[in-house]
Amino acid sequence: MPQLWELAPDYARHAETMRVLSTHVLARTRFAATGRFGLRPTAGGLGTGMFGDDVRQVRLSGATLIDEMAGASGAATRSLPVSGRTLGELAEFLGVDLDPSFSVGADTPDLPSAGWVVDLDDDAARQVGNWYGFSDLILVRLLNALPDSTPTGLQIWPEHFDLGTDLDASPGGERMNVGGSPGDSYLSEPYLYVGPRNSARPGDAAYWNAPFGAALTFTELRATDRPGDAALAFLVRGAELLTNG
Repeated sequence: MPQLWELAPDYARHAETMRVLSTHVLARTRFAATGRFGLRPTAGGLGTGMFGDDVRQVRLSGATLIDEMAGASGAATRSLPVSGRTLGELAEFLGVDLDPSFSVGADTPDLPSAGWVVDLDDDAARQVGNWYGFSDLILVRLLNALPDSTPTGLQIWPEHFDLGTDLDASPGGERMNVGGSPGDSYLSEPYLYVGPRNSARPGDAAYWNAPFGAALTFTELRATDRPGDAALAFLVRGAELLTNG
């Protein structure tokens, strides 16, 4: 796997803008049609799965909003650059209502006004997407390494903006959350995490370096020759410690 990239200037601010858009544009659109708001990695960013009778997908590819349909009435694709547009314009483009009661959890990002003008750098937005792609690859490798771990669905949760799942550290053993965050209020850079579902932090105290469990940062991964292998080893180590102490 090639080395990881250098993060764009002001990356953290643009990642937070992506979180707002993923919640109040993408997740809202899926929720209005299906009652569900989970997202997934897509080419150059993130988006919904295919949904509805029109077999529709809405996604961000870099700083471009894309609305695709492939239903019985035919296929169509529309796109709209988001930078310089207002939130109201994006909602109108997708036909979604900016209902202030919409929530994806206790940490739902605040709903900006309809007149809020989006400022989103295309390179930074694609780096968020690249991190999801990297995290998805590593998490799939982890599930292959732990075939009896009974994971739940792997998806992006708009509330905290992480791609994650939970699984058994060992068959029938302790449950743990694992995933990749593009950065948040805890760390401004991307990171991988292991979060035990209980208060236990067995074994190597140095491994458990975060309030929620353990984190491996983008900076630490960039310093390795094989970031993919280092990432997988970090996640497997968490499962081993929760299993054997």
